[in-house]
Amino acid sequence: MKITTKINLLTTAWLVFILLIMNVLVFFTFMKTIGTIEERFLNQKAHEIIKRTEKKGPEELTKDLLEVYLSDHSFIRIVDKHSAVIKQITDDTELANVQPEFTRKEKSEMRQIGEEQFQIVRVPISINHNVSYSMEIAQRVTGLEVMKDKLLSILAACSGITLLLSLAGGTLLSSVIMKPISRIIRTMEDIEQSGVPKTIFIQNRSKDELYTLANTFNRMISRLQENINRQKQFASDASHELKTPITVIGSYADLLLRRGVNNVKHSRDAIEAIHQEAMRMQKMTETLLDLASSENETSIDVGKVNLTQVCENLVMQLQSVYKREILLHKENKPVIVEADELKMKQVIIIVLDNASKYSKSKIEVTVGEDEGDAFIRVKDSGVGIPEEDLDNIFERFYRVDKARSRETGGTGLGLSIAKTIMKLHRGDIFIQSKEGKGTEVELRIPVLFKKTEGA
Repeated sequence: MKITTKINLLTTAWLVFILLIMNVLVFFTFMKTIGTIEERFLNQKAHEIIKRTEKKGPEELTKDLLEVYLSDHSFIRIVDKHSAVIKQITDDTELANVQPEFTRKEKSEMRQIGEEQFQIVRVPISINHNVSYSMEIAQRVTGLEVMKDKLLSILAACSGITLLLSLAGGTLLSSVIMKPISRIIRTMEDIEQSGVPKTIFIQNRSKDELYTLANTFNRMISRLQENINRQKQFASDASHELKTPITVIGSYADLLLRRGVNNVKHSRDAIEAIHQEAMRMQKMTETLLDLASSENETSIDVGKVNLTQVCENLVMQLQSVYKREILLHKENKPVIVEADELKMKQVIIIVLDNASKYSKSKIEVTVGEDEGDAFIRVKDSGVGIPEEDLDNIFERFYRVDKARSRETGGTGLGLSIAKTIMKLHRGDIFIQSKEGKGTEVELRIPVLFKKTEGA
């Protein structure tokens, strides 16, 4: 069943329910109003007649007097304590067959004779402050059945017209609601058939839920297109990076095949070149696998980590490896965080490795805590990064100076891995740099690791 049909059926069913309740309320309100009007009229008449009995009692109420108050299709009678009629005047014999009833308090009710209804009121008559008699006045409510039939006809006609208008309005409303949804469906079908992401043209910018739906779809398509472009760029960069060592290996292998291994110097040079390029390919492959592993991970092994101690150990190790001066600035108290120690070490090593490759002077490392975050800053005075390249340095295979990167053995994947690991820790990595003056990298993570849903 189409959603437009469901909308029409649901809105119509709800409207029928509301109309039914309203019609019942209108009908019973009408009947109650008619009964109240008749009751007031007969009560007023009864009290006017009773005033005649204040001195001598019902003896004053002669038939001639009662006839003055008698209306068409009614009766007036006096009933004693034994519910016996002592006086009565009527022009409706059928109505006069109503059973008399003595009462000490005022009563009123609507009854039915055949297809017609009548109103009857009973009012007590006091003689010397004692209720000795009661007066009954009844009158047919003439024309009530006709009014009821007309009211029911009007209610039925109004309900029918309302339902027709509701169906027409529901159809129009559902078409308005479904227009952007149908556009999304058609766009998705086009994407499915062509394989090319497309966005939806948003005509109505009223900022309603449908606009939000279409806008969200467009953002999703844009992100999908961005990921596709990144995937293409990744494949292109990876093939380009692998092409160079493969070409070198192939060239030197071809040289050995053509000239043999008799020339020891040429053979050694060729073998060394092949070995270097093979090692570079191996390192690149391991880095790619590491990147894929970090991106596919949704959880990390979180525990208490002393960042100060980690930085001290790494600085001592890397000073001997790089043969460089690395200064560590730390607070008096240790910085304790909830993190994955191995992955945090990996990020720090990546940042220090970059600082050592692209600078010749000392490297400064600062570890501390502020505003509920732990931070590690690595500052060098090296070549720096041009301002136009800062927005791209976290992209895979992106390198500011490709020639210099090949000399230092870089793959352009380290910062991408570092960014992914920091995101897993609910943290981030920030880089400030000025060309020719150096670079400062700041790692920030919350002291307390708070898991989010789905993590």
